[in-house]
Amino acid sequence: MRSLLIALLVLAAVPWALSGSAGATPRELSCGVPEAQPVWIDYVDGTVEFWRERFGRPGIVIATGGPGLGVEMRAAGATTMHFDLYLRRRVGTPMAPLDPATMEKRADGLFEYAVEVSGCARPMIALNELWGASVPTPWTVTTERYRSNVLRFVRRLAERGGRPALLVSSTPVMGGEAAAWWRAVGQVSDVVLENYWNANVISKAGPVAGSRMLRTDFRRSAATLLAVGVPASRIGLMLGFHTTPGTGGREGLKPRERWFEVGKLQALAGRQVARELRLGHIWSWGWTMRTEAGKDPDKTLAACAWLWTRDSKLCDAPTLLGPRFDADLRVGQIDLPTGVRCKLDDSPLTSRSVTTLQRLTRDWELALTALVVRRIEDELTDVGTGDVLAAERRVVAARFRGNRGAYLAALTQAGASVPVARGILGDELRRIELASTLRISPASAATLARYRETHSLLSARRVSVTPSPSWLPEGTGYALAPSTPAAVFAVPAGRTFELRTVEGRFTVRALGETTAVGALPLQEVRPALRRELNFERRAEAYADWTLRRQRGAESRLTCQKDRLPEQGVVTLSTFAPFLTLHEAGATVPTTR
Repeated sequence: MRSLLIALLVLAAVPWALSGSAGATPRELSCGVPEAQPVWIDYVDGTVEFWRERFGRPGIVIATGGPGLGVEMRAAGATTMHFDLYLRRRVGTPMAPLDPATMEKRADGLFEYAVEVSGCARPMIALNELWGASVPTPWTVTTERYRSNVLRFVRRLAERGGRPALLVSSTPVMGGEAAAWWRAVGQVSDVVLENYWNANVISKAGPVAGSRMLRTDFRRSAATLLAVGVPASRIGLMLGFHTTPGTGGREGLKPRERWFEVGKLQALAGRQVARELRLGHIWSWGWTMRTEAGKDPDKTLAACAWLWTRDSKLCDAPTLLGPRFDADLRVGQIDLPTGVRCKLDDSPLTSRSVTTLQRLTRDWELALTALVVRRIEDELTDVGTGDVLAAERRVVAARFRGNRGAYLAALTQAGASVPVARGILGDELRRIELASTLRISPASAATLARYRETHSLLSARRVSVTPSPSWLPEGTGYALAPSTPAAVFAVPAGRTFELRTVEGRFTVRALGETTAVGALPLQEVRPALRRELNFERRAEAYADWTLRRQRGAESRLTCQKDRLPEQGVVTLSTFAPFLTLHEAGATVPTTR
């Protein structure tokens, strides 16, 4: 059996050389349907009571079965293709495959019937549906025979001039022999991936996040097939408008306008992804009313919203559905000008700005994250241009002795321009301002003791500083690394010296020798320990805060192909340490 399947895979992978064969991309999807991308196809049968008012018109492609309805639909102006609900009867199941020798005859019978009922000599034939797409490999003997049957069946339909479209209801597994099987199927048949979302999930997420969820899922589905070589033009997406509970679709969503909104978002997401990936077609399913649970009077209105979103000439949804229907076709959509990588609300982040910052970070995604965080924090702080320029002057004075040429050389060495450096200084100022507003819990005596034991080798020194700096707000006491400038620990005891930092000029007197904090009585160094621990806790509080803010901003972000930036705590001054406003972490490069 395995040798037969391998032979079929090899044969199916050979490009069809005959004129009109299905291996080459046809000029028509089916009779009268130009292969635009994407083609919209709606499944409709006789139980769809509203088919005439919604689907029976020019510009709509209907997939249906049976001769009578197809004739009526074509008379109303619609284009039809054949939809076969009985693939199981024709090829069997993975547990009970039919006789492989009968596949060609069975395919011939379906093809001839499809030609008759569709009025098309080379019809598209939808096959509902492949069983066991997600079955892992290696396949059992019966599964292997079933897959061989399916491949032989669609291949024969293609040989006869049809265009089979195999519906798939679960995520295809591509391991082992499955990848070659899917690749072979993609040479002779389209593959339609069913994506049935619970409308409540999308509605609750909102138009931005909900649309992103849909687009991401559609891309992921198609990527599975694209990765093994199935042509994009052979791939379709089927979206659901079911009303039967437990099947995906409406799932009881109320008020009804929220369901109409989800239908609109599905159409927009499907079109976006189809255009990005150049997929062949988008299908709708779920309009039927075969059961009581499926008889939803709102379906005809949902169909109007679906059709209007695709083409406003197909149905006047704003008028029919009334003012409670949101007719905005832009909200939640990727509508970015050329050169814009992301947008936070109406604030653009250009690819050029990310590339410029990348010269410093050496990482494109890290640079993007930093710029997004900057926009978020800029909304919440009051750091102005004057503040940034003042910080720049202090950096030049304190770390480059006022030599701006040396400062510019250091920027060049780091891969930063003056605007990039000023952006970093603004980040530093904003972070200081924001961190100062965050509440932290006071440290207990036991916590301070543990901190001292853990950090017993930290340098400590009793000093007097005028005026009082941030790292010794009491003015006199023990200064503790790492928050204290290194120079404080280097001078001899009893000496008074001037210290210049970006915080200002200070007069420092060393009142004692530098020693390890673990060698000092706990009572004496407790204020210094508390100060250092508070610095750490405030940094941790800021990290938690910024990650929450970044998560909260996702619904405001629009990015190319929904590639949102990674979330994280980015300190750009680590790439140019002379720009940090925390003196203990500053280093000045030796220019070449």
